[in-house]
Amino acid sequence: MLNEAALSAALDACPGERVTLEYMLSRIVSKDFTVLPDSTVTICNITLDNGYSVRGESACVDPANFNREIGQHYAEKQAMDKLWPLFGFLLAEKRSRAA
Repeated sequence: MLNEAALSAALDACPGERVTLEYMLSRIVSKDFTVLPDSTVTICNITLDNGYSVRGESACVDPANFNREIGQHYAEKQAMDKLWPLFGFLLAEKRSRAA
């Protein structure tokens, strides 16, 4: 199994077009975080430049462990993870139409 450095090097060596984190970040116009009232649930809403949005959420079981920054981190990560297949689809569509 590749560690992060080896994985990054292997990806950098790939010659084909691919979705990159930098590209996805360039398309984000806003990130909004909400903690649901009386809960430990944190929602992250990411809005793209075309108006489309995705959401991620996090929660902790014990309210004594709630930390806003940690909740935002995991909610944002989940929302970002939803973007990869969407941008992958767009790239596949672009390649298909060019063929």
